[in-house]
Amino acid sequence: MKTKRPGKYQFGSGELTERQIKRRTLLAFSVFIICFSMGCLAFARLYNQPPVANDVQPTLRNVLEANEKLFSLFYSRSREAKVFRKTDAAADVRQNGDIGMDGELDTTWRLQVVRSPGDTILVSLDDLKALPKTEVVFDFKCVEGWSQVTWWGGVRFSDFMKKYNLATQMSLKFVGMITPDETYYVGNDMPSMLQPQTILAYEMNGEPLPQEQGYPLRLIIPVKYGIKHLKRIGLMYFSNDKPKDYWFEQGYDYYAGL
Repeated sequence: MKTKRPGKYQFGSGELTERQIKRRTLLAFSVFIICFSMGCLAFARLYNQPPVANDVQPTLRNVLEANEKLFSLFYSRSREAKVFRKTDAAADVRQNGDIGMDGELDTTWRLQVVRSPGDTILVSLDDLKALPKTEVVFDFKCVEGWSQVTWWGGVRFSDFMKKYNLATQMSLKFVGMITPDETYYVGNDMPSMLQPQTILAYEMNGEPLPQEQGYPLRLIIPVKYGIKHLKRIGLMYFSNDKPKDYWFEQGYDYYAGL
């Protein structure tokens, strides 16, 4: 039970005078004002910090890169995205962007695979269809906040790499991909590319890829957000340095992992 005497208040087992209460209140308020002011100054400094080219401010980019390193430490190639039934897949598949999709490709399309500078092989769609087919039904997630269960078919990326004797390239850290018109490009880390659900897709819902979904060939990499699923692949190359990446240059996270 609380008791009160003139000018004094009892809390628990101790007593505080009105002067002590006012002093503590003033101290708490002062600490709040100092912390709030420091937060405002830090925000203003960050907001006014000039970006690097089209990228975000250096401080934010450093935070994104730290997050990338942290998530990479816990990544396991054996971890798979949740698998759904084909009957769960959407019939009307959303189009996540159209950069690099202007015009239609003709039958002369070939996938250019740069094994090393000066050593490029050309792979046709029929060549890819001759390899074992892999299907994946997963929840496609977009950085815009929407998701949709989708069904894709194609060749597992790891099978493709083995077929074309790209063991040396598999030991490198990254895979870069570019659309034929070179307006859209992505870079993905090799462990995610070799994850068993990652495919070079030439089918959607059991039918050939529609033009707006990346015909004749697109990347499906379920452990990444949609910005990494390059449509209409024209050229592929390998590197130990991060390949250029369209949305990274706009200020997004390079890793873009789920």
